[in-house]
Amino acid sequence: MTSTAAVWELLEAIPDPEIPVVSLRELGILRDVREGPHGMVVVITPTYSGCPAMGQIEDDVKAVLAQANIRAEVITQLAPAWTTDWMSDATREKLRSYGIAPPSGQCASHGPQESVVQFMARSDIDGPAIACPRCSSVHTVQTSRFGSTACKSLWRCLDCSEPFDYFKPY
Repeated sequence: MTSTAAVWELLEAIPDPEIPVVSLRELGILRDVREGPHGMVVVITPTYSGCPAMGQIEDDVKAVLAQANIRAEVITQLAPAWTTDWMSDATREKLRSYGIAPPSGQCASHGPQESVVQFMARSDIDGPAIACPRCSSVHTVQTSRFGSTACKSLWRCLDCSEPFDYFKPY
């Protein structure tokens, strides 16, 4: 019988297909591993509901476990919704080193008592200054709400003139 700890260890090495410097576990996409009636059950949650990488992520999880002769079912769970709050400081630093500005601040809790509708002050809409991951300047501008993937926006540094993705906080 395979332990859940052994499965977690195997899954730890699977990189995100869109950001290969961080693992699925580091991003918080891997939610749970548990024993099921017919083998292991692995629960994954997309960074947003329309994430096109989910098929690849499921295939990668299944392939790693099949290679280790572990029977497993992969389940996609949408609630509670994924949040950038699940990223550690180390994961955020890996994103920065890779050239992606990590999400700034913390998002609202997704607890059961939270309201789905939240009103925001104008300063919250404009958002905090986003530091360039290359030169650390906060003299940056957003050029597109969507970057290389829908979970990121495209920015440009006005000091070093380099474009960069910003991982939007959710």
